[in-house]
Amino acid sequence: QVQLVESGGGLVQAGGSLRLSCAASGRTFSRYAMGWFRQAPGKEREFVAALNWNGGKTVYDDSVKGRFTISRDNAKNTVYLQMNNLKPEDTAVYYCAADLSGSWFPRTIINDYDYWGQGTQVTVSS
Repeated sequence: QVQLVESGGGLVQAGGSLRLSCAASGRTFSRYAMGWFRQAPGKEREFVAALNWNGGKTVYDDSVKGRFTISRDNAKNTVYLQMNNLKPEDTAVYYCAADLSGSWFPRTIINDYDYWGQGTQVTVSS
């Protein structure tokens, strides 16, 4: 069992920055990949970014590439999403998720992830 708790969401103006955190507990954090997803009102949940167990491999959706950075601190059992140059279209509930499959390359499909956090709201005003 893995528990995930996101934090760091809020209201920010376009062009601003936020850093989301996701604290994990319950299993050896350093053994599994992590991802961030988001869901805007009326839309399906979508992939944002992911990284493998040691952070050596990362993958991003094209919509956030160059603006968002995913990272992890295995000593703190925490994964981060640094979001810069935010746009109104980034407004969504952001979820972190854990992939316990042992895949070397981080995965982008929702069904590949085993555990999810409760989400944190990010609102970007224009």
